Amino acid sequence: MNNPDIDIAKLQDGLQGRNPRKILRAALENFSSIAISFSGAEDVVLIDMALKIDRNIQVFTLDTGRLHPETYHFLEEVRKHYQIELDVLTPDRQILDEMVKRKGLFSFYVDGHQECCGIRKVEPLRRKLATLDAWITGQRRDQSLDTRQELPEVQQDTAFSTPDHALIKFNPLAGWSSAQVWDYIEAWQAPYNALHRQGYVSIGCEPCTRAVLPNQHERAGRWWWEDANKKECGLHAGNVPEQGDATG
Repeated sequence: MNNPDIDIAKLQDGLQGRNPRKILRAALENFSSIAISFSGAEDVVLIDMALKIDRNIQVFTLDTGRLHPETYHFLEEVRKHYQIELDVLTPDRQILDEMVKRKGLFSFYVDGHQECCGIRKVEPLRRKLATLDAWITGQRRDQSLDTRQELPEVQQDTAFSTPDHALIKFNPLAGWSSAQVWDYIEAWQAPYNALHRQGYVSIGCEPCTRAVLPNQHERAGRWWWEDANKKECGLHAGNVPEQGDATG
């Protein structure tokens, strides 16, 4: 059950550097209204681990309407493989239609991805998180030296908390590397997106994602036309340094 008196700083101190399973167990023991955000390889690892602790864990995903066909197949494969209910979140149709009519389908190449991501990702996520007390993400510190290097295992989500609703975010894989994620996937034969076999590492919407070259950083394939410190879509806006002009 939820503990309204939980000390997040103390919880972070106790979980810093701990095994992801330990962090997940603490998250599920302290919060009943909690869910895993699922989109990529890291999140499958979390689903696989969490289901061994609690079969009733909630899992949600964002369908922006612009995902690769391979990603849609991947989402369905995960749903069937783990026999889970997958809550698929979609954008507000009216707001999305208005933007597309006004700016077209590819305005982000001209004026940045923040508005499009805000409508397709952030708004539906905000609706979902308003129903939760905590959520679990697959963020890792080494995914971005610009925006994620200080990522804690447990934090108050300043981007989505409100004066009446303090939302907590757990990042159990904060200290893991990409190699550790893929070692787990191979060891447990977990599903993964077929695009990974085509050179894609960090996978988002189809127009904003491309394969990376050998030795390129995994985020190099995301929003490649923008500055490195803008490579957050708004789901983790709290990662972006305050002096930057990115919104997430």
